[in-house]
Amino acid sequence: MAQRFPLEVIRERTYKQRDAWWTVGLVDPLASRLVQLVSPWRSVTPNRLTLLAFVVGLGSAYSFWRADYPWLLLGALLFHLSFVLDCMDGKIARLNGTGSPFGSWLDYVLDRLRVAVCAVGLFGGQYAATGNRTYLWVGFVVVFLDMFRYLNALQMGKVRADLNQGAVVMSDEDSEAGPVVVPQATGNESAVWRLRNFLVRHRIRPHLFSGIEFMMFVFILGPVTKQIILVAELSSVLMVAFELLLIYRLHAYAKGKSRRVEEPRVPVAV
Repeated sequence: MAQRFPLEVIRERTYKQRDAWWTVGLVDPLASRLVQLVSPWRSVTPNRLTLLAFVVGLGSAYSFWRADYPWLLLGALLFHLSFVLDCMDGKIARLNGTGSPFGSWLDYVLDRLRVAVCAVGLFGGQYAATGNRTYLWVGFVVVFLDMFRYLNALQMGKVRADLNQGAVVMSDEDSEAGPVVVPQATGNESAVWRLRNFLVRHRIRPHLFSGIEFMMFVFILGPVTKQIILVAELSSVLMVAFELLLIYRLHAYAKGKSRRVEEPRVPVAV
């Protein structure tokens, strides 16, 4: 058994500089303590945690399929637990240096499968119980937006890398970012800028409704409140709005880069 790391060391090595507010507030405090508990055991590998998260996600999908409210509560609890385990695999990899390209691939694929299976369980189960076809349409939209969001993030990362000649520049929607500089507040500082600084100081990325919040709202808040369709629809609107904002920012960034490249150089008199 390896040495157990202090909690402060685990936080320093495994916390991302910027992350989703749901992760910062509702996942990291629990995940870091669980990582401290299991990290000395070399048998607890990132890939095994990824597989365990997927298995727990299957349990969540089955609970959702049962459709009754107690089962919906259990499904929401299991979905959150599966996400905690999914966060732990990355933390263990960073803490022990045991990450791998295959592990990244496995984590990505099983994450998307877990969302799809849980969507079938939640919305398919409600359709089977009520006969309301709206559940099927909303479930399809949820799966589509989840896939689009992650494919879009990958492509946006490639575009930014190309614009910067291979230097990957992360944007606000990314979980990990480089050193964050928080300007000093001034009397004329806008409320939006003060909010942004507050979020950055607390490790919360300004992209407030990402794929993580989308999943948590749909598969936790919706079942718990028994407002599955309403929460999913509102979450979808927020998801699309924030993705459009990111696309607009990328367009503006690319346009600015092109303008700087095309600006003629003024000869300097000698």
